[in-house]
Amino acid sequence: MTARRTWLFVWLCLLSTLATLALTACGEMATLPVAAGTGPTPALPEPNRTLVPTVSIAPAQGWPGGMKPHAASGTQVVAFASGLDHPRWIYVLPNGDVLVAETNAPPKPEDNKGIKGWVMGLMMKRAGAGVPSANRITLLRDSDGDGVADIRSVFLEGLNSPFGMVLVGNDFYVANSDAIVRFPYTSGALRITTHGTKVTDLPAGPINHHWTKNIIASRDGSKLYVTVGSNSNVGERGIEAEAERAAIWEVDLHSGAHRLLATGLRNPNGLAWKPDCDDLWTVVNERDELGSDLVPDYLTSVREGGFYGWPYSYFGAHLDERMKPPRPDLANRAIVPDYALGPHTASLGLASSAGTTLPDVFAEGMFIGQHGSWNRRPHSGYKVIFVPFAKCKPSGEPLDVLTGFLSEDGEAYGRPVGVALDRQGALLVADDVGNIIWRVSRAQ
Repeated sequence: MTARRTWLFVWLCLLSTLATLALTACGEMATLPVAAGTGPTPALPEPNRTLVPTVSIAPAQGWPGGMKPHAASGTQVVAFASGLDHPRWIYVLPNGDVLVAETNAPPKPEDNKGIKGWVMGLMMKRAGAGVPSANRITLLRDSDGDGVADIRSVFLEGLNSPFGMVLVGNDFYVANSDAIVRFPYTSGALRITTHGTKVTDLPAGPINHHWTKNIIASRDGSKLYVTVGSNSNVGERGIEAEAERAAIWEVDLHSGAHRLLATGLRNPNGLAWKPDCDDLWTVVNERDELGSDLVPDYLTSVREGGFYGWPYSYFGAHLDERMKPPRPDLANRAIVPDYALGPHTASLGLASSAGTTLPDVFAEGMFIGQHGSWNRRPHSGYKVIFVPFAKCKPSGEPLDVLTGFLSEDGEAYGRPVGVALDRQGALLVADDVGNIIWRVSRAQ
């Protein structure tokens, strides 16, 4: 090896070491347990801003042979399907077929510039999120009813970072990262080959910071509700870059026209109706870089015309001093979310328990997939929880449904994302690091 090559090798090793240190040894530690930031009245300590943000990634490992998550007492878990390509979201068709969005972020050339963008790119690769998007929806069918899919088909392909899915009548809607597209559907079809029709564009572009767009139909099937995340952490790109973002849209399916149903929601993902109540519910990922104890993600009902604080405040009127100029007028009318889910848990998936056949303790409430933290030490999230309800409101402490996604060394065997109930009332969980759909059912 020549002297020049030797020095190049040393320099590359040094850069690798510095990157590793940046990813594993930066920032402060939590002073409160995750439970303190959970519930209707979470602890909200003073912000702890540091020169270098806390970065604590659980490296993606995948599941060693024979291992699986730990299921709650009275339940059991099996792999419904494996060998998928970054499965993120799940939708169950009326005939019981399970659709899985195999997807990842679209190209975002303006979102990865500068030192911070470079570090974020390294973080995503370390967490298992650096793979290209498969851009398809796969159909899984359990034809013999044994709880494991035995038929697999490419249902739709050639999409653009698809995420949310919903069937309304004979129309199947997909939320790509930049538009909602409609396809004709025939019950029992294994594949859709016809071209889709665009319903409406969605905010995207060369940054598209929070790219996941989820959808759910109104009860009468005339409208779609759409989650559109912010284009930044806390408005640092300017409020102009946030036009119609950090919001839930209401889209008219006949005209494609839309309005903002609710705003100030930094990164809403899961959407669910509770059948015996009138409210639409969502889970929201809150802002980063205020320390390991702030800010808790949350579950909340969605009020028409409601403002939920982002980027000017959090959990009501708690001002975020990073926003200049401040807007105390907006902060003072910010709605306090119904239920905090712990700081940095990355709560994404949401499903009502209506119709579940799991034990009675899970009869009324919401299942939530927590993808897991990067901005907290120690880690938070990396599990599926259940928030019990009473009289249409969260009531009581959350229950663990599926755990064991982290190794003792802090590596990620898997990361739970989307959740849904199958036709038999079991819980399906998308694991985008394990590349598996897990199925949680009542123990036999």
